[in-house]
Amino acid sequence: MREALGLSKVIFIPSCVPPLKSGDLAEVHCRLEMVRLAIRDNPYFALSDMECRRGEKSYTVRTLEELKEQHPSIEPLFILGVDAFLDIPNWYKPERLIELCDFIVVNRPPFSIEEILRSPFLKDEGMRLSRETQALLSLKSGRKVISINCTSLGISASDIRERLKKGMSIKYLLPESVESYIISNKLYNNLQSERR
Repeated sequence: MREALGLSKVIFIPSCVPPLKSGDLAEVHCRLEMVRLAIRDNPYFALSDMECRRGEKSYTVRTLEELKEQHPSIEPLFILGVDAFLDIPNWYKPERLIELCDFIVVNRPPFSIEEILRSPFLKDEGMRLSRETQALLSLKSGRKVISINCTSLGISASDIRERLKKGMSIKYLLPESVESYIISNKLYNNLQSERR
């Protein structure tokens, strides 16, 4: 994806306290370490702890405003799954959020670009399909939404946590270093090493 979009770097920014999630989240220092382990061998990936340093609920609007303030010459792109993108109306200051950056929306079954086109919130924000390509949408703010298809691996963080709770294997679903970290730190409810 990075190469296809011509991105020089992809920065992963784990949320300190995700406002819309609850339950089975590992502590923030553990989530930071798992991301670090997962991306450490890719020179085009970087980890930022900017949301975690705040120590409070993480709002994407604040993060984007901070990024733009720190790096005024760089236009950030926000990469997220279509399911998360469709949930933006429930996020903190959604109208402001879609003014701050362009979006790369990764289509994951069962969602698709058609789901995006049906979103009442995005229709209100003047979203329209580009004539040049079916994958490009425009908003009245002037921002773009680029919809891309990605090979679906059928893996989600929720599924992995659920497998761990049930004592099922997570082998090959994560980088081995992340799997080892989860098991050795007994994350996600009473893990046993034989779950591998």
